[in-house]
Amino acid sequence: MVPLVSIQGLSVAFNGVAVLRGVDLALGKGEALGLVGESGSGKSVTWLAALGLLPRHAKVTGSVRLHGRELLGAPAHELDQIRGGRIAMIFQDPASALNPVLTIRKQLSEALALHRDLQGEAVKAEAMRLLNLVGTPDAARRLSAYPHEFSGGQVQRIMIAMALAGNPDVLIADEPTTALDATIQAQILELLSSVRREMGMAMVLISHDLGVVAENCDRVAVMYAGRIVEQAPSNQLFADPVHPYAQGLIGALPPLDGPRRRLTAIPGTVPDPARMSDGCAYAPRCALAAEPCGLAAPTLAPIASDRTVACIRAEASRRALLGTAAE
Repeated sequence: MVPLVSIQGLSVAFNGVAVLRGVDLALGKGEALGLVGESGSGKSVTWLAALGLLPRHAKVTGSVRLHGRELLGAPAHELDQIRGGRIAMIFQDPASALNPVLTIRKQLSEALALHRDLQGEAVKAEAMRLLNLVGTPDAARRLSAYPHEFSGGQVQRIMIAMALAGNPDVLIADEPTTALDATIQAQILELLSSVRREMGMAMVLISHDLGVVAENCDRVAVMYAGRIVEQAPSNQLFADPVHPYAQGLIGALPPLDGPRRRLTAIPGTVPDPARMSDGCAYAPRCALAAEPCGLAAPTLAPIASDRTVACIRAEASRRALLGTAAE
């Protein structure tokens, strides 16, 4: 079965410094994929590169296919139809993505005219329907308002409405709940889940919040220093992480039930891309690192029919985790 989106060997360099180092990802129709990792791991850059949204000085290589159609190097007019039409993105800072001098109606109407060729009263009716869909109160009146007249949660809902304007096949949600309080976060995430089910969209959820990913994603990819280090179904990853980095991320989460345990911390910091070694980028922070880890970066290898891990010490890592759990 051909995946909806297929990314193979995606690499990105800025001024000769590699920040993505051969990312391989696949997204199926209607699937929810979580992308997790520390800041600087390459989560957002992966999708900005895939959509051709990086600065001109960025060197992008590899392959990004949508339904088998190559996107890297595609003409600008084709990408204009795909961005917002087939693949939509909700950016980290929704307030900065809206034009402060245009009304919400104007901005929604522009997206509807571009991607669905709607005109006149049809545009107004569809803009109101979208605002109602995302739960904006008094939608008829708020269409004439400007971005600064909305709260952070309301602006995020408007950004979701704009993303849905083109009836996309894929929705990229980049930290969609940043700077929102817990109650509004829960509302936004429930909105994304319900809209995805209703429209049959695939979704990529980029987040630092592992709890959010666990509750909203079918599959999870863990990124570190520009590479995917582990991919697995969500329930398997959180129950049995294999890569030492994935273990460290999950070990830092306080359990909500069961016996208390001491939280673990990952020592050190994310490496500088300009000073990356030839070996495993995580080796300097890994308690299980051995001499071979510094020789070459490990590639993703299957450990089950639906799981891959990039670690030559994967079995030792799993044994260490089982031993810690037994204690």
